[in-house]
Amino acid sequence: MMSHLINIVSVWTIPAIIFITLFYANIKGVKVFDVFVDGAKEGFDTAIKLIPFLVAMLVGISLFRRSGAMDIFINMLAPVFDYFGVPTDILPIAIMRPISGSSVLAITAEILNNNGPDSLMGRIASTMIGSTETTFYVLTLYFGSVGINKIRHALTVGLLADLAGIITAIYVCMKIFG
Repeated sequence: MMSHLINIVSVWTIPAIIFITLFYANIKGVKVFDVFVDGAKEGFDTAIKLIPFLVAMLVGISLFRRSGAMDIFINMLAPVFDYFGVPTDILPIAIMRPISGSSVLAITAEILNNNGPDSLMGRIASTMIGSTETTFYVLTLYFGSVGINKIRHALTVGLLADLAGIITAIYVCMKIFG
């Protein structure tokens, strides 16, 4: 009975919110279609402004990976991970997560396919993704779109938060599942 009720609520929540919003806007005299079109125009203008920042970010990610810099970082960090008994196959996730979400999803998919989602590596990889953010991407996209040039403190805090998320994900997964 309870699962049936939850299923009904989950199916109808979003349509109900949309209907209530449209109904309320109609009562207030808001021309919903005109406001929607204006919002779409703003979204398009924002997308046009963001294209140079996205291209620059994609070029930077490609250069980082193809130049061998990622492999250098992996080789530098591997002894530390080995010392603590952490699987080194998750190193690419730790390095790439602040830079690119899509490449990390591809790396994680490969780890999950090779080791399984219930393996220690699968759990660490999944937890790391949920515990960290694509810091460089967020700063490039959002700060660039509004014209903020001084990102020094935001970058430092973002990378420290990523490091904390990575360390915590590894520690918790090793303690619980290792």
